[in-house]
Amino acid sequence: MFKQSSSQIVHQGKVISVAVERVTYPDGREAYFDIVHHPGAVTMLPLDVQGQLWLVRQYRQGSRGMLLELPAGTLEPGEEPLTCAGRELREEIGQAAGQIELLGECFLAPGYSTERMYFYLATDLVAAALERDENEFMEIERYPLAEVWRMAAAGEIRDAKTLAGLALLAARKDDL
Repeated sequence: MFKQSSSQIVHQGKVISVAVERVTYPDGREAYFDIVHHPGAVTMLPLDVQGQLWLVRQYRQGSRGMLLELPAGTLEPGEEPLTCAGRELREEIGQAAGQIELLGECFLAPGYSTERMYFYLATDLVAAALERDENEFMEIERYPLAEVWRMAAAGEIRDAKTLAGLALLAARKDDL
């Protein structure tokens, strides 16, 4: 059995914290891990009646450049993922969804992070903007679903959560 025997926060940021955690393996050996603690997040796949998927293009410091992504956001303390999905959809693309359906969830980088991502298909879109966060500078782009599949296959979409969301959507493709 794997057992965490200690955890010490070495950095506390605005959204995440970083801990050094000691784990005892089943054979009694110990190992240390640097773990990013994240509150969790949501990713929305907004699909309009024209069959177009709404994406955002924004600067990401980790990539040192602009990425084309599905709209997404971090859970607030105590916030349910479905509530966060509705809020973030309005903040990022100025739309509300008449229907929101959970497609699945995953850990994005479980080797070093606790971040759990929930993926929602958002349909029946209507204009309902909320003010964006002050640090969000993004462009809204819409593409036919077939074009999004092509861009993903061609390596033009390089964001992991977007690729994971598209994989979950592909599993439902015959239903769309």
